[in-house]
Order: sequence, then structure tokens, then C-alpha cells
Amino acid sequence: MLDDFLKGKPEHTLALFDHFVKEYRRIGKITLRPAKTMIGIATSRKRIAYITQLGKNFIHVVFPFEQPFHDNLCFQKIAKVPGDDKQFNHHLRILAREDINEEVKRFMKLAYTLGS
Repeated sequence: MLDDFLKGKPEHTLALFDHFVKEYRRIGKITLRPAKTMIGIATSRKRIAYITQLGKNFIHVVFPFEQPFHDNLCFQKIAKVPGDDKQFNHHLRILAREDINEEVKRFMKLAYTLGS
């Protein structure tokens, strides 16, 4: 099922996807859990991030946190999930390998820690 998401995607997008997954695996053990419309990134306990779009030249990642982290330079949008007082989706668009910088890695580690 993962192959269905990756099939026909541009080389640049696949390289970004591979780099993101590789960086997450440097933080800790994760599994990729494809669903109908997205690829979940999970610890043994729960999903900690979602790849919601593999575009022509980017990947779009969503981190669900229980509070909004407005003081950042990496998220393009932070949205409260309707009907859920404890979930704020933090949207990140990765256009280049360099976009996975120290700030993004801190949020990746935070999501991993909270989900472990």
C-alpha cells in the first residue's frame, strides 16, 4: 500500500520523503502506516505524524499536538481540530532537505517523545 502513495511521484519528492523518514529513524524506532489518504508515522504506541501530501516538489507533514506551538518558524499553519479540544494540527511543508533543520528536528523529537 505504501507503494501506491509513492508510485509515479517525482524523484525530488521521493528523495524528500526518504530523507524525512531517515531523519525520523535517527530519533527512534518508527513504522510507516499507510491509510487511505495519508501515511501515518507511528511509534509502537501511537501515530505521531502524518504525511498528507506528496506533491510535485514537496511533502506535507502534519504533527498532532495537544497544544499549539505558535512560537516557531517552521509551521505554515496551526489548526485546532474541530470537536477535539486536545488536538492542534501543526502543518509543515518540506521543499528541500535543508527544511528539516534543527527546529523541525526538535518538533519531530517532541512528537516522538510524547508518542512513546
